[in-house]
Amino acid sequence: MKHVLLSLMTAILVVGMTLSAMVILVRATLYVTSIEAPLPRAGAIGVELLLGVVLLLGTVWLATHLAVLIFVSKHDSTN
Repeated sequence: MKHVLLSLMTAILVVGMTLSAMVILVRATLYVTSIEAPLPRAGAIGVELLLGVVLLLGTVWLATHLAVLIFVSKHDSTN
């Protein structure tokens, strides 16, 4: 029962983080596209790409890390 509750909480957390990351990225895209000067816009696009990679990879890392913590057996027989 504990694994089921933790799995549901992890799924809800990951979905919430992914949706939050997408909202942040959409707002950043709207801001970047409103910049009229080409050089600052190019820099802002680069920063936005970096932000997107960090946010979305962080979400994937957290999801896999929590799944491993929940489902890996505490009694490892490899020792």
